[in-house]
Amino acid sequence: MALNEADTRREFITPALQAAGWTGPRLREEHPFTDGRIFGPNRRAERKRADYLLCYTPTFPLAVVEAKAEGHHVGEGIQQAKDYAQILQVHFAYATNGATIIEIDLVAGTERPVPGYPAPEELMRRYRERAKLTSDAAVERVLTPDYPTENKEPRYYQTIAINRAVEAIASGKKRALLVMATGTGKTSTAFQICWKLWTTRWNRAGSPHRPKILYLAHLDVLVDDPMRKDFTPFGEAVTRVEGRADTAHDLYFALYQAIAHPDRSPPLYREWSADFFDLIVVDECHTGSAREDGLWREILVYFKSAVQLGLTATPVATDDRDTYGWFGAPLYTYSLAQGIADGFLAPYRLHNIVSDVDATGWRPFSGQRDKHGQLIPDKLYGTPDFERHLKLPDRTRIFAEHLTAYLRHTDRFAKTIVFCVDQEHALDMRDALIAGNRDLVARHPDYVVRITSDEGDLGKRHLGNFMLPRKREPVIVTTSKMLSIGVDAQTCKNIVICRVIGGVVEFKQIIGRGTRVRTDFDKWTFSILDYTGSASLLFADPAFDGEPLPPDPAILPPPPEPGEEPPKLGERPPDGEETGLPPAPPPGPIVPPVTPPIPPPPPPVPPRLTVEGVLVRIVAEQVQVLDPEGRVLQTFSLTDYTGEKIRTLYPSPDALRAEWSTPEGRARLAGRLRERGVELDEVTLALGRPEADPFDVLAHLAFRTAIVSRAARVERVRKTQAAFFARYSPAARTILEHLLDAYAAHGPADLDLAAAVQLEPLRDQTTLPEIVSRFGGLSSLQAALAELNRQLYAA
Repeated sequence: MALNEADTRREFITPALQAAGWTGPRLREEHPFTDGRIFGPNRRAERKRADYLLCYTPTFPLAVVEAKAEGHHVGEGIQQAKDYAQILQVHFAYATNGATIIEIDLVAGTERPVPGYPAPEELMRRYRERAKLTSDAAVERVLTPDYPTENKEPRYYQTIAINRAVEAIASGKKRALLVMATGTGKTSTAFQICWKLWTTRWNRAGSPHRPKILYLAHLDVLVDDPMRKDFTPFGEAVTRVEGRADTAHDLYFALYQAIAHPDRSPPLYREWSADFFDLIVVDECHTGSAREDGLWREILVYFKSAVQLGLTATPVATDDRDTYGWFGAPLYTYSLAQGIADGFLAPYRLHNIVSDVDATGWRPFSGQRDKHGQLIPDKLYGTPDFERHLKLPDRTRIFAEHLTAYLRHTDRFAKTIVFCVDQEHALDMRDALIAGNRDLVARHPDYVVRITSDEGDLGKRHLGNFMLPRKREPVIVTTSKMLSIGVDAQTCKNIVICRVIGGVVEFKQIIGRGTRVRTDFDKWTFSILDYTGSASLLFADPAFDGEPLPPDPAILPPPPEPGEEPPKLGERPPDGEETGLPPAPPPGPIVPPVTPPIPPPPPPVPPRLTVEGVLVRIVAEQVQVLDPEGRVLQTFSLTDYTGEKIRTLYPSPDALRAEWSTPEGRARLAGRLRERGVELDEVTLALGRPEADPFDVLAHLAFRTAIVSRAARVERVRKTQAAFFARYSPAARTILEHLLDAYAAHGPADLDLAAAVQLEPLRDQTTLPEIVSRFGGLSSLQAALAELNRQLYAA
């Protein structure tokens, strides 16, 4: 009799791996590397698990091994081995049934049988050769253990990012880019990179001193939070740059605007020598460093000898901003879609809410004046105009009332961010929300607050409390752009959009405020309430699921050397260099400069018009969810989706019946549906047929067969299968009758004997050994149960 998979691993595969040297922490068996996609509260898909993960060190995996049971064809494991190797970004994978081993080299594109597993040193040698990792010092830095954090081992994608970055920097790469979705731990990844380089005393000069590192950001929260949290192990080696440029520390946190302020001459960053820093980490590098004319770029050009590592969730590639043009192609990308699929990020539900004025626009009557007596220009005003050029207080009030009703229906203490047009609109929205929630505001004064730059220290305090999961208040915050980036609001459950969003980059940053998962605070999913139509348009943008493409090197000139920029028009290049520009004309007589005419003053900014008394109503609302496979937003029908998936898995009713007719098959089918986001109980409930067998519900949804109740199935078996029951003694028939009664009352789970014996009356009348004896032995009992299952589902 062939061994099952667990026995095959124990008897053959594990001993063979250990004999090759894969022992202790180098061999991880049944290694889970995802959390399983979230479908709802306490509902996840199965975690992805590698049968074996082969690691040179605990943080440097080299290969995966996919095991199949003895007797199965070895090729059955090849595709899964390749899939897992691609996810984990390892070069090698192995498929085996204990007798045969297939080695898959993903870089070479080969699959070949091998007599045994390579030793760890051999596999590492092969990796170093293809990675051109020739320096032993570079290898030492890559293999240096991560800083141990209690109950927080880096996730698989963080390990990939850390290793890729350290490997690139230790090997001499001057600029590097990591793209990681909001909420996936860019800061902790950056910490581990800096820690490995600092503890191994890497620096550009190769000297024994520790490196000088500049951590550059554009918001206080992006500086203060890492210093207080992830980077505390650096101790006194860390400082924040404020007012002066000292040289006594190793790790410097700075706001770029603080060290490159245009009112200070020379700027603060020039107080350090140009070669002072070994490494510059640029957080949210899509913001300023991607601009050729920005203050960020001045800093990076000045410190051109330093290695520069960019971190972002949303790289850009436009005419005036190009993340790739400066940092190059990403070393590694971990996307929002992948984070949701892995279960590390929360999936979302989109509520599209449309008011009549947003749907059809608003136009003044002839000569109409606003609240302050200003004549309203005659035009059709639409969503982009509202609250920017034209204030409609009733529109703001209606949105606040709708949001309040939504929270009353769901959870009035679910943390919520409302993105408004500007600070004035955020104040108006705050007032409207307070008016609609006076009962809670009376007991919780900070239930609704505005957080914008105008609030100063008070706003910072509110923001700090909003970010803390254990702080109940504030619950609702209104803002304009201040909270769209760098805010780690782990328990935020609602993102509310009351302004037009400028593009995909800003949109991904905004929804990133809701993607964190905190199951200990019942935060599994989040909702997006869109009152402007922005979300639907931007979710449909092809750039949303992917990243902007880097420029095609085949049609662009080569990039400048690190830290240098091409000469600007009119500048003379260094001797011997060509610019591709026409040659400068020969010098002629000096002509006095002509004083340019004084340009006319800019036109006055038109005053914002306020129109009261406009009747505004919500005229449409649609809810869309990510389909259970996490691919696209759709108006979701659970029953239609389930029928489609059943037809995909089982081509006919007979194929479905064959799978369902055994307890093992039912468990297998339920698991396959659960992986696709479908729970059988929910489908039966959605169809309104709780008395039906799940098999009949599934067959009806997929193939339009008639639905039969469980009681009808039992009655048919009792009438037509007298010969089956006659084979057994009266005592044994009593057991079968009890099983049929339990099935009719509760469902197919009770056709499993171990479950049924826990039900009355069997629980009080007999034991499992006694039941076995009534059937004359275990094999006879198993045969009787298998036949009973077949007869129940025979038609």
